[in-house]
Amino acid sequence: MGSVAGVKDAVLQILQKCGELRGDHSERNIRMRKPMSVETLENFGRVRLSKSFFMRDFLYSDISQIHGIPNVPDDPDLAIEAGKRLCQELLEPIQNHFGRIAIRSAYRSQMVNEEGNKKGHNCASNEANYAAHIWDKRDSDGGMGATACIVVPWFHDRYQQPGDWQKLAWWIHDHLPYSTMYFFPKLWAVNLQWHERPERRIDSYPSPKGCLTKPGLKNHEGSHAHEYVGLPAFDPSLCTPEAVRPYGGADAETGDVAEE
Repeated sequence: MGSVAGVKDAVLQILQKCGELRGDHSERNIRMRKPMSVETLENFGRVRLSKSFFMRDFLYSDISQIHGIPNVPDDPDLAIEAGKRLCQELLEPIQNHFGRIAIRSAYRSQMVNEEGNKKGHNCASNEANYAAHIWDKRDSDGGMGATACIVVPWFHDRYQQPGDWQKLAWWIHDHLPYSTMYFFPKLWAVNLQWHERPERRIDSYPSPKGCLTKPGLKNHEGSHAHEYVGLPAFDPSLCTPEAVRPYGGADAETGDVAEE
């Protein structure tokens, strides 16, 4: 069996031959091109972000489908890097505790988000969504981030009274490194953001509407365990690298890109 470096070299050569990479392979100055064909988009979708999630899980967009705008990133490498952090630090730990989560909306290209904003489809401006739904663009401060709108079926099946969304909000707040959360009334869906410089702020549309907490408020620090009695007990072992990353680590992820 060849060395790991040799295997990686072979994979990189295959991807360059397929036109999916740009840059000098010998100098490791490799960048993935924007997917512009069915084949390259299929390969991009195979990139494994975490134990359970692949890039393809986050590319569906109703706006893209209806208005015929491709939902593909201009900077695939940045989208992958931000997506991995979102999945491994937030989505996998939630799924490990609550069971399968559903992705409602996640990555948006700049063109898709701009169309959604212009047509009144509940999309903030592109500038407001950089490092949020637009994973492949850093925000005005140069920060990297990624947002996914998720539903936790286990939670919604059990907690549907007015204000119950706060239980999940405080559970995530106490245990996971989120940046922002914004809750919606339908299914208690939440826009959950990872950011390299987390804001640690929670807002909602359902009652009580507005800001639940942010740095500086009296309720921001300390434990809020009394707010989420009945929810799964937090288990740190479900957040370890072994619990959230693909088996085999980075080499396995590279292999997934090169399959078929």
